Amino acid sequence: MTVWRLSGGLELTFPPSLAAGVVNVTADSFYSGARSVTPSQAIEDGLRLVDSGFDLLDVGAVAARSGPPVDAAAEIENLVPAIAGLAERAGVPVMADTFQPEVARAALDAGAAAINDISGGSGEMYELIAERGCGYVLMHVEGPPREDRTPPVYDDVVAYVKEWFSERIELTRKAGVAAEQVAIDPGPDFDKAVDDTIELLGRIPELQELGRPVMAAISRKDYLGAVMAGSWEERPGADERGAATLAATTLATARGAEILRLHDPESLDAMRVAEAIARG
Repeated sequence: MTVWRLSGGLELTFPPSLAAGVVNVTADSFYSGARSVTPSQAIEDGLRLVDSGFDLLDVGAVAARSGPPVDAAAEIENLVPAIAGLAERAGVPVMADTFQPEVARAALDAGAAAINDISGGSGEMYELIAERGCGYVLMHVEGPPREDRTPPVYDDVVAYVKEWFSERIELTRKAGVAAEQVAIDPGPDFDKAVDDTIELLGRIPELQELGRPVMAAISRKDYLGAVMAGSWEERPGADERGAATLAATTLATARGAEILRLHDPESLDAMRVAEAIARG
């Protein structure tokens, strides 16, 4: 059994796998089905995901794709009301998807139970996580978020990412973060070629040797479109990757991923069935 500790002494235990529903308070998310635009709409969309059976929510207000920096005050203005409303009404843990410590602090004040950080972390963020005792999702990335880069060439991407996580987890420990607060996300599509992402997802059990729950943020990502088309350049858009997401969700669940970050109730169904078949 693996334990992930969140704010307020709440603990999630694995197995079984749990599903985190994606809520984006944005108008430019890569998938049209996850554009809530306003905080009030985000609250309603999040509640619908919970009604569909999602175990927790992941709420963000900045698209992960490349683009100019987003002012922290503007991010707070969109994110915090959605976090507060869902923390009050949803009845499930709410994660704040942000890489800015100032925004993370405001989200935790509003009731967030965990921070999902796509930046790979920083000393300031680690100190905040230690201070607040909340959950923390640490994602592998090779540079600042929202910047385009050519993916590195890895001799063994799983060995490399596993060592990267080991080093970062040690940094969080030195900052005062308990190991039980940390979950890890191998970062599909981030600084990885398609084959690298597939390799990581196929070898999830090796990442679990670090003793921390693995979050598979796989839903409707670009690598799926590239596999579908046989070409990165000709990959279909996110709206056309539903069936591919079902396949990836099923296999990641069967490989043992503790948390599946998903957009759609259909993917949640796939996770539940895969869980039942793989682990009884």
